[in-house]
Amino acid sequence: MHPTTFQEAAVQYLENLDLENGRNIPDKQRQIQQELIPYFKDIPLTAISRFEIERFKRHLLNKGLSQATINRYLAVISQLFHKAVEWHWLDKVPCKVVKYPENNIRTRYLEAHEIESLLEAAAKDECAVIEPFIRIALGTAMRRSEILSIEIKNINCTRREIYIPKAKCGARMQPMTAGLATFLSHYLQHKTEPHQSYLFPAKRSVSGHRQEIEKPFYRVVTAAGLDRYQVCRHTLRHTAITHLVQSGVDLPTVQRFSGHKTIQMVFRYSHQSTDHLQWALDKMETRLKASLPQ
Repeated sequence: MHPTTFQEAAVQYLENLDLENGRNIPDKQRQIQQELIPYFKDIPLTAISRFEIERFKRHLLNKGLSQATINRYLAVISQLFHKAVEWHWLDKVPCKVVKYPENNIRTRYLEAHEIESLLEAAAKDECAVIEPFIRIALGTAMRRSEILSIEIKNINCTRREIYIPKAKCGARMQPMTAGLATFLSHYLQHKTEPHQSYLFPAKRSVSGHRQEIEKPFYRVVTAAGLDRYQVCRHTLRHTAITHLVQSGVDLPTVQRFSGHKTIQMVFRYSHQSTDHLQWALDKMETRLKASLPQ
């Protein structure tokens, strides 16, 4: 018997993807459990209209999610619809899922003083793991799911590396900043239990580690005086990559650091601040003056 409601379809969708060795299943499972099933619940698949999809997008915007993040949820819905046709649950796709145009989305990143305020607020927050989460994101540009699933055995503070066995684009060895290595060394020594496996453990989680960090993150963002409608979790990754580019690091090196599959994907992080552009122009002017005859 084919699933008829969105919830039934979503559960079967995840099971089928696992059998097909689908990609990013943990992320899709989180998206489905956190937002998609609670919203669509028992609505029949065939009754989901373009209007309902637009209402869902507005619902996520009101929760403070960025358009780029919302597009990830829309991608899951779209794939579920098309898989439903492929698996003969439906005769046709219920409706077209229209994403936000990401090329027109301004990528927000944090300036140095904003980072300082965020870290100060994180250190004072009641959530013990929010500060290391933010520091790791800023010091490695790792994705949220990669950070939350870090195993302590995969952290090497001496070599300043974190091994990521299940990264989005394949396993990789993630370098970290010296400051982060110092922080983690102290954190592991004083803030973790002797037999703790994950850096961010969660007893009630099937995976053994935390699956979400949204509530404490947005609480810290607000406490730091930042706009929670502009600053999301992924802003930390944008920030790390953007500051690398602004520091003059070449894009192939940035790509290796960020774990992007192609170098083209790194270009959208190359947002330059006015101060950085002025510095670049001054450097160019100095070079040209030195080459001109006196």
